[in-house]
Amino acid sequence: MPADLTPAMRWDGAPQPTLPRPTLLQRIAMVLRATALLAGTFLLTPFVLLFQLVERYIPGRTSRRIVRLWARINLRLCGLRLTRIGQPMQGSGAIVANHTGWIDIFTLLAADDVYFVSKADVRGWPLVGPFSQLVRPVYIERRRTAAKVQEAQLRDRLALGHRLAFFPEGTSTDGQRVLPFKSSLFSVFFHEDMPGSVQIQPVTLAYKPPPHLPPDFYGWWGERGLGEHLKAVFALSWGGEAIVTFHPPIRVSAQENRKTLAIASEEAVRGPMANLSETA
Repeated sequence: MPADLTPAMRWDGAPQPTLPRPTLLQRIAMVLRATALLAGTFLLTPFVLLFQLVERYIPGRTSRRIVRLWARINLRLCGLRLTRIGQPMQGSGAIVANHTGWIDIFTLLAADDVYFVSKADVRGWPLVGPFSQLVRPVYIERRRTAAKVQEAQLRDRLALGHRLAFFPEGTSTDGQRVLPFKSSLFSVFFHEDMPGSVQIQPVTLAYKPPPHLPPDFYGWWGERGLGEHLKAVFALSWGGEAIVTFHPPIRVSAQENRKTLAIASEEAVRGPMANLSETA
């Protein structure tokens, strides 16, 4: 789960969109979709946990394939088809992406095999916390005293060949812009123990809702409640598109420091967003 979805931490730089009132059929569809998502999650969870246990002793990727299937099904239940542009990089490293909201979880997992970097508080969230274990996130705390331990955890996951997923904006937005990337998230990649071959791949997440909905429909920001947004997506989203653009990876060793790496990543992510707003 993303690390920054608590309401107090979220960006609030745009007015909330005015949405059409769901019809009776749409409300019925909302209930059916939400039920299917929960049922699918409960049914697949034992298989993911079983294969995660087996893969501790016998290397394999079956648990990750099930997670990817789960994400693709849920993305469809959210009324979105996936369009992938470019190719995910090979090997370990990290992807850094702009952040629209909770729906990015399904989108990124459907498009690539990634492990989210998430704040530790998520483990205590009702329902979300237990299910977040399925995608094996790296939990971090916002305490300086924990920084060294957490950097070591990130390096260990990279050494295992895991591809980590960061949201360097530090908040979710309306999906119509890219906020400045926080360079502090990039410091781990300049540690002396980090291999010189490690790379960062910028990824742009863009969403195109159907014509009857506003361009920022899939964004979750400001004071809007999670339940309210979930209901709107399950009721009103039909025929939308999630576009994932994989940009050329950036070799960390070619960058002067974390700030130049953050700037280079941000510029790459921002490009397709400008093109999207021109064609909207």
